[in-house]
Amino acid sequence: MDLGIKDRVAIITGASLGMGFATAKLLADEGVKLVLSDIKVAELEEEVVRLGAQAFAFPADVTDQSAVDALAKVAIERFGRIDIVVHTAGVTGAKGDPLAMTDQDYLDAWRTDFLSAVHVARATFPHMKKNGWGRFVCITSENAVQPYWEEATYNAAKASLAAFVKNLSYKSAEDGILCNTVAPAFIETPMTDEMMKKRAKEMGVSFDEAIRTFLEEERPGLTLKRRGKAEEVAAVIALLVSERGSFVNGANYRVDAGSVISIQN
Repeated sequence: MDLGIKDRVAIITGASLGMGFATAKLLADEGVKLVLSDIKVAELEEEVVRLGAQAFAFPADVTDQSAVDALAKVAIERFGRIDIVVHTAGVTGAKGDPLAMTDQDYLDAWRTDFLSAVHVARATFPHMKKNGWGRFVCITSENAVQPYWEEATYNAAKASLAAFVKNLSYKSAEDGILCNTVAPAFIETPMTDEMMKKRAKEMGVSFDEAIRTFLEEERPGLTLKRRGKAEEVAAVIALLVSERGSFVNGANYRVDAGSVISIQN
């Protein structure tokens, strides 16, 4: 299917791994020009060559507004426009009793998982508004609508992110910018790898057994009984940033194999 975005220009944050890089590969196949960003881009620069697309890597700490402004500026200098923004950068944050978490624990998650999206929107929306066409997609989580007790710092930040993007969607559509979120659950990424390695060590079991018991005990609604693949999330992102997704705005697309046990949100 032709997504109708050949020669569009996309900025992808958190692009060096997981869902960010999977999205980059898919958009490269569609002929999109790419500006790929992460805190460190040495490995990403090597991967850019393999994409076979008009792409380059630029380091940016998304918790720093000036760094994000520089990212947008270099995209304009290189390609002359910004059409698509996919914001995947994020952290799991500190875990434990919600009331035992420090102010700094909450602030650290807030800065990376929520405020970074504000920075990215501030830097890129004026350019998309000028062109009268844009797509803004942020990665939230199942946690935004189905919070887990020991993950309060992450839950609060991702719920705020979902509300922020919905808020943006009301007026941005007037300027041709469609804003949506994608909410994955338990995807094969370095983030969940570390979670399962820690669980395996604590339980004295194998990595695969840690995944099996986690699904059984912690994610009973995830009916496919496996971790999702980054490519499966990227496919939904690609739809939302395309011409094919031209009537989708303010939505939260769950890519969670049923992990969220609800018919709403």
